[in-house]
Amino acid sequence: MSRWVERLFYPDRPDGTFRELALSPLAVAEAVFAAGVQVRTAARRHGWLHAEKVPGLRVISVGNVQVGGAGKTPVVRALAERLAARGKPLAILSRGYGRTATTDVRVEGPPWPEPERCGDEPLMLARSLPAATVWVGVNRSRLAGLAVRCGATVALLDDGFQHWQLQRDADVVVVDEAVGLGNGHLLPRGPLREPPWALGRATLLWVRAADTPVSVPWPEAIPRVRARHGPRDLVAPGGEVHTSDALRGRRVVGFAGIGRPTAFRKTLEDLGAEVVAFSGFADHHRFGVDELRGLERQASAAGAWLVTTEKDAVRCPEGTPVHVLRLGIEVLEGGEHLDRLVAG
Repeated sequence: MSRWVERLFYPDRPDGTFRELALSPLAVAEAVFAAGVQVRTAARRHGWLHAEKVPGLRVISVGNVQVGGAGKTPVVRALAERLAARGKPLAILSRGYGRTATTDVRVEGPPWPEPERCGDEPLMLARSLPAATVWVGVNRSRLAGLAVRCGATVALLDDGFQHWQLQRDADVVVVDEAVGLGNGHLLPRGPLREPPWALGRATLLWVRAADTPVSVPWPEAIPRVRARHGPRDLVAPGGEVHTSDALRGRRVVGFAGIGRPTAFRKTLEDLGAEVVAFSGFADHHRFGVDELRGLERQASAAGAWLVTTEKDAVRCPEGTPVHVLRLGIEVLEGGEHLDRLVAG
């Protein structure tokens, strides 16, 4: 998501004449998209869309109602860690956004597959979750069958809230309260895949906590977990692991190809780093060699560390001299709802 589009979709202020004027030509396209959402919702309600149940597998979907940047992947990892701690044979099913391959892939290693073959987020999850099998493919019902044959009894369906072909036992919906539901418009006039009322389909709302939350129309009947997504540690180019405090007072050149790159820059600044330069790229951006060398030269000339996200790091060639800031999760409220979900 470009910074310009990000500012239109997720405005700093609740009103803005320029923003509304800039987006108004997309009103017709938004109406067409909304009609499609209504048709799919009606078809699901009347049973015209068949959802396949895979015997022997409990499916928990993790998704959201808007595009990009809500923090689904850390939630998938947190749920996977809790399920693995309970001894649940676990699989993660993903479409693998951003990949170029079309075949089904079990993400395993070493040697690890290239992100072009499996996608950056599945690769990151597979490398950090040895207790889980990670599967990537277009047909996630087929992936679910493969997972069961390999012993899984629970599957996390990554980015699955709008995926209705596979029957789920629970829907976890992630919302970042720093931006809420953005400007409130559906695609392409805003960031929403579905209207706000779709939150009422959730089994559990996972609220990513912010210091200055925006107003969100929460469905009161849906249980809520509120959690802080924050820096966990910093991995140096040589593999040494430091606390995130190592960034305090450091000159850094940051870069990120995630849903909202500016959020990563703010994280670096909040940690006390002096961000001398920052480059934001589209989500799942495939970094070229010349691009990375340019960033390396920029950092070297400034006497700075080159720093990126864990997701972006898997798209960097081996040996890239980059510090990787890894995120963790601290549950603030609603832990009892999370315990019930994991217990099944």
